[in-house]
Amino acid sequence: QQGPIHRFAYALGHRSCGHLPLVCGAAATSTKTKTTSSPSPMAFAARQSSSSVLATESSNKGMIILNRPKALNAINLEMVRKIYKHLKKCEKSKSLLIIKGTGEKAFCAGGDVRAVVEAGPTDESKSFFREEYTMNALIGNYKIPYIALIDGITMGGGVGLSVHGKYRVATDRTLFAMPETAIGLFPDVGGSYFLPRLQGKLGLYLGLTGYRLKGGDAFHAGIATHYCDSGKIPDLEEALLNCPDADEVPELLQKFHCQPAKPFSLEPVMERINQTFAADSVEGIMENLQSDGSEWAHKTMQSLCKMSPTSMKVTFRQLELGSQLSLAQCLIMEYRLAVRHLECSDFKEGVRALLIDKDQQPKWEPASLADVSEEHVQWFFRKLPDTEELKL
Repeated sequence: QQGPIHRFAYALGHRSCGHLPLVCGAAATSTKTKTTSSPSPMAFAARQSSSSVLATESSNKGMIILNRPKALNAINLEMVRKIYKHLKKCEKSKSLLIIKGTGEKAFCAGGDVRAVVEAGPTDESKSFFREEYTMNALIGNYKIPYIALIDGITMGGGVGLSVHGKYRVATDRTLFAMPETAIGLFPDVGGSYFLPRLQGKLGLYLGLTGYRLKGGDAFHAGIATHYCDSGKIPDLEEALLNCPDADEVPELLQKFHCQPAKPFSLEPVMERINQTFAADSVEGIMENLQSDGSEWAHKTMQSLCKMSPTSMKVTFRQLELGSQLSLAQCLIMEYRLAVRHLECSDFKEGVRALLIDKDQQPKWEPASLADVSEEHVQWFFRKLPDTEELKL
């Protein structure tokens, strides 16, 4: 069930490919770039270039194309820097910006956590998180219309590149998840901001379990602002590039938007999610699930029991605090968490078990929720020295 996709789809945002049996192995083969009957010059440039990020311009429109299809458009520090530079340039000189991924599999499956873990708490590892979060903050406050075409796998770093933008267009190929707890991390890239703001306790459920939202589910959940058939994405892209006035973007997106054919897959259990995940601790959630006794509750417990106990407690606190903070404040908090996870956490062990040795048997330390002390959880959230804090 596990495949080469593991090498790519964990983002620094990060992400559980163990939760992705349907696409396992995808990264092992050549991924063809989408073509249309009359491909745009930008799309043609993407296929011809070996650059991992293509920053293209068409009159007064800007576009960023993530161009690593064989790696599911996973991002690294070099890519983050290129994206940020182009974002800053376009904000001052363009009327709108589109961001998309090359290929038919992914918008962006995250980043290379293996390299970060193997490097340890180095300046470069910290730079990845610091510069990625700075980029997330920019997207969240972008001054011109920002349209993310999340057509395919969208996890971790890919979520950070899209969810904070004004417009996010999902398709039938979208596959969203924030499964950081499976590798001993936490839902970062602003997860502490957007997850608590989803309906009811849905965000906490997604953050703790890493549950996958497929296709229209991303729209139903509120992750995407619009839903469009994947076959019409080239037409939408062309329409946006030919849009005479940025004020017409909302109407244009609405024109291509269609209601997903299937209802929200979690709708039948939303009441259970809201009840069981309303507890004031992770232990309380587990007790509620035990008391619920349904098949859904049993499967959810099984899923949670595979996650890092420390990560779950940190995530619970993170989302609790994030619900009362601005995006910038959330990212500052998350940078503290990221640095602590580089220093001492289950992160390295999670990446070893799922990405390096692939034995799928992480040895979490502590191994149980009961053994994760309140003091240990609080340590992750402590302020860094003033010179090391994230400045936004």
